[in-house]
Amino acid sequence: MEYGYSILMGIFAGLILIYAGLMALTKDYRMLPLRARVSVQPKDEKRYMKQLAKVVALVALAPALSALTGLWNMIAALIILVVSAVVFIWLGTKIMRGVE
Repeated sequence: MEYGYSILMGIFAGLILIYAGLMALTKDYRMLPLRARVSVQPKDEKRYMKQLAKVVALVALAPALSALTGLWNMIAALIILVVSAVVFIWLGTKIMRGVE
């Protein structure tokens, strides 16, 4: 039970990476939730999905890094989760800037 946080965060990161991989392989715009599809109408759906898959994979690094840090220290893992999520989301906005 000592490594429960790391196991759950590792599983969560893996599931997000699987979703990003499916988005990159299929490039299907219908993989997005309905609300996201309605609010964003990109000119090139295939290119948009490819870039979005990169961003989703980048954001999945936050729980993965937190899971690795959680093996040693729980407080540091939570700090890394929050800080890395903010940094990776900021980087994701830079990646998605030219696609829409």
